[in-house]
Amino acid sequence: QVQLVESGGGLVQAGGSLRLSCAVFRIATNCFPMGWFRQAPWKEREFVAGIDWNGGNTLSADSVQGRFTISRDNAKNTLYLQMNSLKPEDTAVYYCALKHTAEGHKVWTLSSDYTYWGQGTQVTVSS
Repeated sequence: QVQLVESGGGLVQAGGSLRLSCAVFRIATNCFPMGWFRQAPWKEREFVAGIDWNGGNTLSADSVQGRFTISRDNAKNTLYLQMNSLKPEDTAVYYCALKHTAEGHKVWTLSSDYTYWGQGTQVTVSS
């Protein structure tokens, strides 16, 4: 069974940085697009950033543009999210996801697009 495991979350002060990782097991990531989503209390899950199969194309939500960077290392079967200049409104559970598709060259932004999900990692930004 495919498994995605996030790590790197935690508590950080506003203005600080964190790097999230998503290790993928039992499927090779090098053909498939992936993404990061987040869900804050009492809110719907929202798109944060997405990346195509080889990292050539990325897309970020307006709210994180210029602060967050998505990347991947297919040799390590791992997805990353570098988060800089964190704000209290970035506080949420962050999820990674993989879309099992033949259209790996695209970046996908809807949560319903994705096939597999991790269990999430908490990010808390204090003011």
